[in-house]
Amino acid sequence: MTHPLLDLEPLTAERFAAVERQVASVLRTAGDVIVMQGEALLPLEGCIRGAARPGSTALNVVTGPYGQTFGGWLRDCGAEVVDVEVPYDTGVTPERIAQALAEHPRTELVSLVHAEAATGNTNPVAAIAEVVRGHGALLMLDAVASVAAEPLETDAWGVDLCVVGAQKAMGGPAGVSAVSVSERAWERIRANPRAPRRSYLSLLDWKERWIDAGRTVLPHAPAQLEMLALGACAERIEEEGLEAVIARHRAAAAATRAGVLAMAQGAPDGRALSPWVAEARYAAPVATTLRVPAGADARELVSAALSAAPGGRTALPLAAGGGALAAEMVRVNHYGRDASFGTVARVLDSLAAASSSLGLPADADAAGAAAEAAWTAASA
Repeated sequence: MTHPLLDLEPLTAERFAAVERQVASVLRTAGDVIVMQGEALLPLEGCIRGAARPGSTALNVVTGPYGQTFGGWLRDCGAEVVDVEVPYDTGVTPERIAQALAEHPRTELVSLVHAEAATGNTNPVAAIAEVVRGHGALLMLDAVASVAAEPLETDAWGVDLCVVGAQKAMGGPAGVSAVSVSERAWERIRANPRAPRRSYLSLLDWKERWIDAGRTVLPHAPAQLEMLALGACAERIEEEGLEAVIARHRAAAAATRAGVLAMAQGAPDGRALSPWVAEARYAAPVATTLRVPAGADARELVSAALSAAPGGRTALPLAAGGGALAAEMVRVNHYGRDASFGTVARVLDSLAAASSSLGLPADADAAGAAAEAAWTAASA
């Protein structure tokens, strides 16, 4: 008996390389792209362990939980780590990066998260990259939550190591990821005596056994289903148009934010849902995070909203915040197929119903009208 997920033709090296080219197009890069067989933490750790040499100085920008993770890896590599931390409800400015680089002129590597889906903030990468490039340091960018949700110009901005995953705005699987590597980054990794070799974390193994060998023989058996899915979601992006996909995510974020603000109009300060990221310029298009009023519990609100949703508890991309933020943050994950006005409207209706059931002020009609206007304006 055959099955659509089984009994597939072997994935050839040619097809694998073709998927890499598709990803390179999404990343706007002519550099080397390596597709790795695992969740994006795999190439992220591989980048840091390859580029951070013992005794070097690394600037680690912390605007959310992933920045904290990168700092731990950098220290484990023997680097002297300078953490640039900002509150999780905002972003870092290029001026702050320039100041840190001036104070630490020996900095060789800057690690930065483009957008933090967990906290709903984003950073002005183009301006930051210009500062880092002027200093001469490498820039490693975690673009997992930003790729296909907001502009990402890897080559034009001078990003040396750019890591992406398919599971958010690209609308693909979580079990495959990719990294683009600039020539400057390859030089730095080759010069690092501690760069992983003969390891799943090794970028150099991929470079020597796959890229430099002409991409004719895969270094290991490929994760076939994930690769086919990655190729399929890249094809879907190409068919819709990358700019259109980005615009759709931008409209979803604008509509969600406008709806929540309108829902709370007339309520006393601090008594209704409000955007977690106060300034819209730092709000990520991939997810909108919301602050619950004092005395309310985000988990209870999310549970009530999911119960109120047409279609049951799995119909909406809603979740409470993670870890220490679980009680105070609601996250609306409007990415991939959920970057649509229909999803935003259903989320706002359910959040208004849940808020009212918990005794919190919420104007569902005002929220819907504001969301529609914002969607129309952002889509123009």
